[in-house]
Amino acid sequence: MATIGNSELDIFPIALGGNTFGWTADEATSFEILDAFRAAGGNFIDSADSYSAFAPGNSGGESETILGNWADARGVRDEVTIATKVGHHPRYQGLSPANVKAAADASLKRLQSDHIDLYYAHSDDPATPLVDTVAAFDELVRDGKVRYVGLSNFAPARVAEWLEVAAANGFAAPVSLQPHYNLVHRVEYENAYAPLALEHSLGVLPYYALAAGFLTGKYRSQDDLTGRIRERMAMRYFTGAGLAVVDALSEIATAHAVEISTVALAWLSARPGVVAPLASVSRIEQLPALLDATRLVLTDLEYERLTSLSNAIEA
Repeated sequence: MATIGNSELDIFPIALGGNTFGWTADEATSFEILDAFRAAGGNFIDSADSYSAFAPGNSGGESETILGNWADARGVRDEVTIATKVGHHPRYQGLSPANVKAAADASLKRLQSDHIDLYYAHSDDPATPLVDTVAAFDELVRDGKVRYVGLSNFAPARVAEWLEVAAANGFAAPVSLQPHYNLVHRVEYENAYAPLALEHSLGVLPYYALAAGFLTGKYRSQDDLTGRIRERMAMRYFTGAGLAVVDALSEIATAHAVEISTVALAWLSARPGVVAPLASVSRIEQLPALLDATRLVLTDLEYERLTSLSNAIEA
């Protein structure tokens, strides 16, 4: 188990993303995935109130609803750690105090819970004074509706500003940072966010840990990618340097008799400050590769080979 920053949240070293629930995984499949994840020792599930408003026919909140139905049906709410986010739901855009409060109440209702373990500001809202937003999150903590605060998709300067506002006013400080970070997207996090995370003891739970499926090895040619549901997201990694990383992952995976994605997650898990990579699955058959990452230990040569190859991508 690993602790998120300065919190008391002890979590399994792989975080299960809930973005597929109600999108590429229906409720029955989502229940199956959640049951298997928990049976393997998993206890941290990450969602957002906007999941999955981007899918045709959805309006937002589908992931939280499925997660709440599962936790209630299994009677396990107090045995799992649930993170969700505010700011992108079609009905609750931005981080005004009124919006944060209303969105939190709506999330709690869908989750069928009296508290959210980790509540993220999903992205910055320049239209709202930051002190007002930080105060709104603090009020949720003081009211017992939220245990801890996290930040996602904030520029480094704004992360620093949030921390300063919290310290100056005695507000609840963030304990977690959710950045875009993986083997083929490193420079932004390592140069700008990692120093902040280290200085302020922020637990790092990277999203796009598998680069929208690119680091699973299933996209080796343009034909593999064309027409796929994640084509737009994965296309950014589809370069010669990116494919060289996938080739190395494949060789190392073969040597350890594991999946390519397992090796990618093991590398990310070993990076300084990372508490748990965040990854999602749409089918139960995809879950073992995530779980195996908690047991795989790369050799120094394997780790350095992957690090060196990925250095070339954004140098």
